[in-house]
Formats: sequence, C-alpha cells, structure tokens
Amino acid sequence: MTSCLHYHEGCLQIENLRLEDIAAEFGTPCYIYSQAALEKNWDLFNQGLNDLPHQICYAVKANSNLAILNFFARRGAGFDIVSIGELQRVIAAGGDPGTVVFSGVGKSYFEIEEALKLGIQCFNVESTAELQRINAIAAAAGTIANIAFRVNPDIDPDTHFYISTGLKENKFGMAAEEIFSICLELKKYPAVKLTGIACHIGSQLTSIEPFKMAINFMLNLYYQLQKQKIHLDHIDIGGGLGIFYQNEQPPSIETYTQILKDAFKNQPIRLMLEPGRALVGNAGCLLTRIEYLKMNSHKNFVIVDAGMNDFLRPALYQAWQAILPCQQRQTASIIYDIVGPVCESSDFLGKERKLAVQAGDLLAIDMAGAYGASMTSNYNSRCRPVEIMVHANKAMLIRRRESIQDLFAHESIPCD
Repeated sequence: MTSCLHYHEGCLQIENLRLEDIAAEFGTPCYIYSQAALEKNWDLFNQGLNDLPHQICYAVKANSNLAILNFFARRGAGFDIVSIGELQRVIAAGGDPGTVVFSGVGKSYFEIEEALKLGIQCFNVESTAELQRINAIAAAAGTIANIAFRVNPDIDPDTHFYISTGLKENKFGMAAEEIFSICLELKKYPAVKLTGIACHIGSQLTSIEPFKMAINFMLNLYYQLQKQKIHLDHIDIGGGLGIFYQNEQPPSIETYTQILKDAFKNQPIRLMLEPGRALVGNAGCLLTRIEYLKMNSHKNFVIVDAGMNDFLRPALYQAWQAILPCQQRQTASIIYDIVGPVCESSDFLGKERKLAVQAGDLLAIDMAGAYGASMTSNYNSRCRPVEIMVHANKAMLIRRRESIQDLFAHESIPCD
C-alpha cells in the first residue's frame, strides 16, 4: 500500500494532476483522493478472496464522504457502521442497508429502531444488555433482528492503545464463555436470530500473527457452537490491516487475503471482513499552504493553514505522517516543526522534519485518506476543508469548503 503521490519534473502529483494546480482551483487546506488507488485496493481485497463466499464491509468511520461510499457501493461492497448517521450516509450514497452490519457498544433505542426499520443486515451485539434491548425493540416492532455476537478474544494487536479493541481491558465485545452461555439460552430472546459471530481486535495492525490468532480463535468458537447444533451464516473477522506510514512493515493485502483463504477454504460458511484504513488510507493526502516561517534560538517552525481540527491524528495518536513539499527546491534543507494555527501546543502535523521550503509553498500530508476528513472539527471556529476526488487528469469536488456562515447556521440567540 504505497503512496498515491509521485514527483514529476520536480512537482508533486496525484494521478495526472499537479497538487499546485488543484490548490490554485480549490484552495487549501484540501483533502485529495485518488480514484485509481481506491480501485486498486478494492480489487486486491475482492479478487484476493474470489475463491471464498465473502462480503467486504467497508468501515465507514475511516472516511465517510458520500463519493467514497458510492464508489464502494457501486462495486458491491457492504458497510460496517457505528452510528445511525453512518447508516443514513450509506443510504444517501446509494448503498444497500441490507448489506450493513452495525457495530459499537452504545447503540441507542433510536438507532436500533431506525436500523430495524431500514432493514440492515445484522447487529454486532457487544453485551447482554444490548441483546436484551434489541430483542425488546424488535418484539415491539413485530419483527426479527439478525444479530452476531462480537467476541473479545483477549488478543494483543500490538498497536496504539487508543485503537486496540481486542483485549479484555477494552470496552468492546464479549468473552467467549459469555457468548457460549447465551447461545444455549437464545429461546429467551425470540425476537432475534443469531446469524454469526464477529471480532475486531484493533486498527493499524502491522503483524500477521494477531490476525492468525484471531482467526483460529473464531474458528474454534464456531466449531464449539456447531457441536451444540448452533448454526451460523457468517464469521466476521473484522478489519484492522495496517498501512505504511514510516517504519512499519504491515502485511500486504495479498498476504492477508491468502491467510484468510487458507483458513476458510474448507469451511461451509461465509467470511465477512471490515477493512477501512487499508482501502482508503494511502489513497488520500491533505494539502496545506505555508503561511509563515518562524525561527527562534531553540526551534524552527513551518506554520501552515491546516491545523489539528483539519487533521487530528498527530495530536490524538502521536501519529507520524510523511510531509512532502509540492515543489522540490534546490536550496538548503532546515529542520522544522510543522504546526498549525489552532491555539494549542498539541496543534502540530509533524516534528523535526528536514525541508527546503519558503513561505507560500505547498506541503502534502501523505497517507491521509483514513481518519483524516472523518475526524475534522470546527474547533477555534474553523471551517472544515474542501474534499476533491481525482480521476486521471480530472479533479471533482466531492465536499465544498464550509463557510463561516455554516459554523453558526444551527445556532440562535434567545429573546429576553
């Protein structure tokens, strides 16, 4: 999963367009996505599993832009959601709610009711309390809710602790023993139908071993349930495949899908998976312009027009992203911290980077297609960035830049 960016005659490009030309037309900060990179990643997953009954459910939280959801919907993807807002986005983008799995530990009454009305494929149930709520709501509606139990296999994914989800100390999923016990008492819940088991151990996994452990864990649970005459339609192995940011050596999509094929080739069950970052991460960048160069006796700063509200990963996860000048200069490089205009010391995009730049130059934060635009905010009353999809030599607007008026359009001042 290499970058979608490349240099041509000293200028940084995405597909056949120079980033400086995109900035001239749409301004900065600006998220830009490569349709060719999205296509390549999708094909690697889908064709890599073509010998298995499978369903790829794109993890909407990675990037929920309607154009990206529509891109995957048109290719037959299902969707993994964690809120009713994400479900409505899928539908607005042309996705089929019958391909949607609803994950997350805190599904509200309203969300469950709406998801049932809209006909989602399955709820990934994460607690006994949630099972009871879904059963009660489905019974009141006179319908049956399809469910899968999300297992917490207590497997260390060896990733950042904020995005680790498969350890027993995490809030996600249920212990296998609890699931097995509930499965033997499903008659208590007549308004639900058990269709599968699911797990997701974390995000940005860079080793294949945690995946293998999770697969073996899930298959063993499946065999135990079969012995008790509990038959399932699918096993959802989740997502989490990492991408290359700096020094990571994540498994390739081809390696990952081959492991899945080897494990499931003789199993009479459908495989589901929930990739997000691995589908969109390397397909996007964040384009930003240098406002000032600031030097003092201790530090040199590149001050850009994109802040932590535009790209939260460095502040939240201490994430490292490659930062590339859009014009290759022959002047001497200097070590800078790249910082934004937000009034927080945590507002940085990169530290200790060697760059040859001038005020007014453009920089690209690479590999920003996942958990970039979807985590933007209006902190400091800043407008969210514009988003662009590039196909060959064509740039298409897929989200307009917010205006100042948008920031307070839903607010009001009460009369005395």
